[in-house]
Amino acid sequence: MAQVLEFKLPDLGEGLTEAEIVRWLVEVGDVVAIDQPVVEVETAKAMVEVPCPYGGVVTARFGEEGTELPVGAPLLTVAVGAPEGSSGSGEDSGSAPESSGGSGNVLVGYGTGAPAARRRRIRPDRVDRPVTEAPVSAAPVGKTPVLEAPVVKVLVADASVTEGPVPVVSPLVRRLARQNDIDLRRLAGSGPDGLILRADVDRAIRAAEETATATARAAQAPAPVQTQAPAVAAAAAPNGVAAAGDAERIPLRGVRGAVADKLSRSRTEIPDATCWVDADATELMAVRAAMNAATGPSAGPKVSVLALLARICTAALARFPELNSTVDTEAREIVRLSGVHLGFAAQTERGLVVPVVRDAHTRNAESIGAEIARLTELARTGKLSPAQLTGGTFTLNNYGVFGVDGSTPIINHPEAAMLGVGRIMPKPWVHQGELAVRQVVQLSLTFDHRVCDGGTAGGFLRYVADCLEQPAVLLRTL
Repeated sequence: MAQVLEFKLPDLGEGLTEAEIVRWLVEVGDVVAIDQPVVEVETAKAMVEVPCPYGGVVTARFGEEGTELPVGAPLLTVAVGAPEGSSGSGEDSGSAPESSGGSGNVLVGYGTGAPAARRRRIRPDRVDRPVTEAPVSAAPVGKTPVLEAPVVKVLVADASVTEGPVPVVSPLVRRLARQNDIDLRRLAGSGPDGLILRADVDRAIRAAEETATATARAAQAPAPVQTQAPAVAAAAAPNGVAAAGDAERIPLRGVRGAVADKLSRSRTEIPDATCWVDADATELMAVRAAMNAATGPSAGPKVSVLALLARICTAALARFPELNSTVDTEAREIVRLSGVHLGFAAQTERGLVVPVVRDAHTRNAESIGAEIARLTELARTGKLSPAQLTGGTFTLNNYGVFGVDGSTPIINHPEAAMLGVGRIMPKPWVHQGELAVRQVVQLSLTFDHRVCDGGTAGGFLRYVADCLEQPAVLLRTL
């Protein structure tokens, strides 16, 4: 006999507590294999395809696309085991089939090495009780002629039934009923063994809405002689004043919600300050052009401006390690970090993300550039894992790609600083005592004033500017 197993939304790691269903990859009735992806979800960190640890037939899905589910909420149920008609004793049918143990190849926080505990379904007595069709109609209101309300038929259990468990498995169904004041004890489920499904609750909600609408329409019907009151006329106007106040509400969830939470926390907890400086990047651009034009044994992959800026940042952090730190507020300690995990801001269709180049302090410009290119491509396709979006110690924000000169960045909590880089463009500049057109860029450093004073932040920013203006300065640290 087949056994129905419930697959819940697993712990996706990195402290994530919820995820939004983006796209179902299977339908009810589909046959799935062990470890086959069944749903694509979006967390605050990344898009993830969730594999099912059971093989069998999908019997139910919980949640429509766009629904946000907490970790541990049911995702779907799968019927596993022998098909009907196969031989087996009653004792054997009480244990999970061997194949239902799963593969163990699953996400953080849940495993299939041990057999899943069987979820016993309580057979409600309600299934055997008489079910009546309850016609609902609107009552007349006073002597005013009324419009007859449509008769809505809803299957309800015997009104006298108040004892026993309610046959509902999904917490989403319970919440939906609770939000719409639907008494689950009065519903007769259309699922197996009288299980109340979301469709049953939806039907009850629609029936209640139709009844309420018909009643309201009947109550507002005008008397044959009386003139319609101004208040009633205003209410009946399809494009009245109330419509003018309508506004679109967009939920703060997914990447947008995570960004909002993190930036709000940064502004609340971190006493930040910003300093900035203009720098002549003409020599840096010339050095980059020479690197990329090299041929023969000296030739290599093209080096981006962002890769050079990242390498300059790692050199600056080696001189000013105070900015590669974080603050432990509970212990009241500054935690100075030994390694540099460099985050860089990347704008994608899903919003702003900050991939992290691990151990950037051990890489040269070419290695950093290759890793930035790899992570950027993953960001564009929405395939960055949570681990690739967390753990940064310092962030580089190149907002010059948007065609702007300057900004005051918000620190990526719990880091201590962020370097912002504007666009590099020709500007009049005094060079060697003469006015000339040079490639000028504005740099801004936002820092946590708890980890250092302005002298340290100014020294860091000045060193970065010197490296841009005189790239040979970097040779000392190579």
